[in-house]
Amino acid sequence: MKETQHYISENREKFLNELVELLKIPTISADSAYKNDVLKGAEKVAAFLKEAGADVVEICETAGHPIVYGEKIIDATLPTVLVYGHYDVQPADPIDLWTSPPFEPVIKETPIHPEGAIFARGACDDKGQMFMHVKAFEAMMKTNQLPCNVKFMIEGEEEVGSSNLGIFCKANKDRLKADIILVSDTGMLGNDTPSITTGLRGLSYVEVEVTGPNRDLHSGLYGGCVANPINVLTKMIASLHDENNHITIPGFYADVVELSLEERAEMAKAPYSEEKYKQALDIDAVYGEAGYTTPERGSIRPTLDVNGIWGGYTGEGAKTVIASKAFAKISMRLVPNQEPETITELFAKHFESIAPAGVRVVVNPHHGGEPVVTPIDSIAYKSAAKAYEATFGKTPIPVRSGGSIPIIALFEKELGLKTVMMGFGLDSDAIHSPNEHYGLFNYYKGIETIPYFFHYFTEAMK
Repeated sequence: MKETQHYISENREKFLNELVELLKIPTISADSAYKNDVLKGAEKVAAFLKEAGADVVEICETAGHPIVYGEKIIDATLPTVLVYGHYDVQPADPIDLWTSPPFEPVIKETPIHPEGAIFARGACDDKGQMFMHVKAFEAMMKTNQLPCNVKFMIEGEEEVGSSNLGIFCKANKDRLKADIILVSDTGMLGNDTPSITTGLRGLSYVEVEVTGPNRDLHSGLYGGCVANPINVLTKMIASLHDENNHITIPGFYADVVELSLEERAEMAKAPYSEEKYKQALDIDAVYGEAGYTTPERGSIRPTLDVNGIWGGYTGEGAKTVIASKAFAKISMRLVPNQEPETITELFAKHFESIAPAGVRVVVNPHHGGEPVVTPIDSIAYKSAAKAYEATFGKTPIPVRSGGSIPIIALFEKELGLKTVMMGFGLDSDAIHSPNEHYGLFNYYKGIETIPYFFHYFTEAMK
């Protein structure tokens, strides 16, 4: 391991410059205008995998954006680690809130990252974290220290639901055979408090449309006479929570498993400061479901949030109009035992039932994903924990994350494989928001830690 770590230390500038190259490509999967850029991103990832030492590298076409596959098989009798990541990114909007252009990476110091952080869309989610694996692989290859076989599956549609990944997995089960899947699309509690994600919430994502009159109307002539779709939509959305911020959809909590007081007490041992939390977000109070702490609300409880709402005139100046239509995008984060399809059906049935006369409601499901809980007594988890101990000097804390990675459940279903989630990002890294960034400390620490996982996992599997 000394040789590998020395190689990493000697090539820090190279590793950073190559990440910058990747971050400059606007691989926005949600916007068809960036289709060619997404392809360029796939080609860049493939080129880096070849350069790192993969024997087989292929850009696999799908009905959407391509999947980059790579592998290095050193001995069929040795364990195989399948690395998953994604090279696509969220849209950068709103652009005017960025302090530097989202696809022109810059290094800046922050209070949390005094050594500097790289600011760019995708810096943390997930180009920076995915690229750690490519560079860790390179370091092991260049020093002849790769202890087992490795496969890479890097997709370009994670931010839009991974609709073609399941198809790819089904069609390539033999090719994707492995002993464990390794993912770094998660985070940790802090740079001085390493942690391993052991649970993820699921997701049900829908778009709703409320239609009133057959055209936009003059608000003076028709105001107070016909149902205003925007007014109606906001009232309908407001009714989805009660005074305790409990979700009011009938049957929504039917399958939710309540954690015991002992389990909640164990969770509460993780370091957390409500004051620092509020300060970081510039808010004077937290908000959420009564009876639960902020960390619990963000991990073990289901939620419903409006992600976007629009309709009518929003341009400069005034236009006195009653819009014909109003829209909203709504996401529901789910906990173990909640099925996305069931929740989507319950939402649609309820939302349609509360629509008043005078409007028509359509609920369009987008994508979803199963919640996941991974064991902490597995060989993979124990190997990951030892890897963090080797580089951080501390035992990582197992935590449940509030985010969703739908493909983790898909991997278990289609490939029969468990996943270990070794994330190095922080909650403060502003993923999906303006000024997304990733600490240089975190980037390099990930590259240093991953080879230890390969070493300990291979050792334990023999």
